[in-house]
Amino acid sequence: MSLSERQQKILEFVKSFTLDNGYPPTIREIGKAVNISSTSVVNYNLDALQRAGLITRDRTVSRGIRLDEGLEGLTTMAANLVKVPMLGRIAAGEPLLVFADSIRDSGDTIDVPRDMLPTDKDIYALEVQGTSMIDALINDGDIVIMRHTQSANNGDMVAAWLPEQEETTLKRFFHEGKRIRLQPENQTMQPIYVDPDKIEIKGRVVAVLRQLE
Repeated sequence: MSLSERQQKILEFVKSFTLDNGYPPTIREIGKAVNISSTSVVNYNLDALQRAGLITRDRTVSRGIRLDEGLEGLTTMAANLVKVPMLGRIAAGEPLLVFADSIRDSGDTIDVPRDMLPTDKDIYALEVQGTSMIDALINDGDIVIMRHTQSANNGDMVAAWLPEQEETTLKRFFHEGKRIRLQPENQTMQPIYVDPDKIEIKGRVVAVLRQLE
């Protein structure tokens, strides 16, 4: 199967981006790089590359493009990647209903460069929903890499589970004696206050994969 000029440009960008960053680009990043404004057109050309056997795609994750392992440099790169379970979304705004409690049940993964992680144990990933952490350069659609822990220090960015509401949220953690303050990184939003016995820490942010618009 012969490739169009546009498909060749997409393939080269996916290859160079992946080798430079250690993880694949998003649909929007590809469109911006090759001057395609429509995500549907990008998807059409990615499907053509998949039919040609040059890439594989996982549509359930935002960075689900994988290059053929025979392409130059990818075998070495793969050895430096860690497969991190993707547990879904977490709210960076108002608390979001339902939070996956066990990393063992996730079938989705994302490849993360090993040197971005303090350890490859007890690590999982969540896609951010909302804008309450934008002053910390975490925006809607970004991916946060979490280390599973049940404790936190003041100032840590955590996934906090609120069992009474059965909701979770991504915020800065501050223990203020008789209450916990969950502080957004957005000057237009107010903190959430809860009693210490009405909150569970599910993880601490150790890395962020940003989605470029």
